[in-house]
Amino acid sequence: MDRRYLLKATGMAVAGGTTLVAASARGADPEQNDERSGRMTDSDARDIKGQFARTARHASFYLEAGPSAGPAVIFIHGWPEIGLAWRHQIRPLSLLGFRTIAPDVRGCGQSASYDAHPAYAQREIVRDMIELADVLRIERAIWVGHDWGAAVAWNIARHHPDRCHGVAALCVPYDTLERGLARLTTLVNRKVYPKSEFPAGQFEYVAFYHDHFDEAQRSFEANLENTFKVIMRRGDPAQVGKPFPTAFVRKQGGWFGPGRPAPDVPVDRSILDDFDLAAYVQAYEKTGFFGVDSLYMNDADNDRFANETRSDVITMPALFLSGRNDFVNDTEYSALADPMRSKCNDLTHKTIVSGHWMQHEQPSEVSAAICVWIAAKVPAAWPS
Repeated sequence: MDRRYLLKATGMAVAGGTTLVAASARGADPEQNDERSGRMTDSDARDIKGQFARTARHASFYLEAGPSAGPAVIFIHGWPEIGLAWRHQIRPLSLLGFRTIAPDVRGCGQSASYDAHPAYAQREIVRDMIELADVLRIERAIWVGHDWGAAVAWNIARHHPDRCHGVAALCVPYDTLERGLARLTTLVNRKVYPKSEFPAGQFEYVAFYHDHFDEAQRSFEANLENTFKVIMRRGDPAQVGKPFPTAFVRKQGGWFGPGRPAPDVPVDRSILDDFDLAAYVQAYEKTGFFGVDSLYMNDADNDRFANETRSDVITMPALFLSGRNDFVNDTEYSALADPMRSKCNDLTHKTIVSGHWMQHEQPSEVSAAICVWIAAKVPAAWPS
């Protein structure tokens, strides 16, 4: 596929409102980009609009589809993605009558970026999301998050229950990542990650950010295309019972070795197609990894923020989709989901046979699970 044509075709660089138009399918693998697989087709993408919401403190770029009067579903992406991460869910839910919205988190894509770690604390991102809803005149929404976006969604439910019909999270359970590394290490499976060898378990990569932030950032930015090809891969069930590669990041002196860029590996087309890969590379050529990596640099403030409510119990309907083969956010073989189970009073937990990049790897199953849960648990938020 001609990369220049594809990047031009994304049409996401005009302030004030554009249409996201997918690239020509020339050279694309039809098995990875059709309605049967749940992945968005070229014609589907033309229904998604890109616009900006600006306030006195921040500017958010967001994708939107569906009727403006429909009940809102706001999708929040994680590390290291952009709002486009949800393109395979935006389309089917919008066709059902939902108003689907997927912002670029601050520091990512076309949303405003900042040059200090504290700007990426959870309290700031949660405020961005609430202000976005205010600008769009959305009183209450279904909030859906993946990875760090899940942490944001959980915090919105914790701090702003009046702005929620319900909360859904992919891969990251409640009361874990949003509290920081110290919290995560208490929930590690020590049979797989002996404390003497892996003090932070599979979260050793988080400790590497704390110790060598600049080096981690440089290694990701050295070859963006290779970085995304290495990171965004399907889950491997053969990994069960073995230390995941993220546990070795500190031992080996970096994500890819000391001072090394990501190696060149084939694209995993169950996760990324040419359109996705080029869009991610284009986005991170603009922003770099400083902002998205800074999500990991605010543990103390994030923990304080989590404690600023009288109760950390979530009483609204909550959906958690775990990846059977997500061995960083391991809720199958460790205690990582235990705090969520004890603190969510109306929890629906479904396991998806996927790795971490669930909404790409199993798009139809993720969309269906969200819709079934809304219909069963949040019927007031179903389109009339």
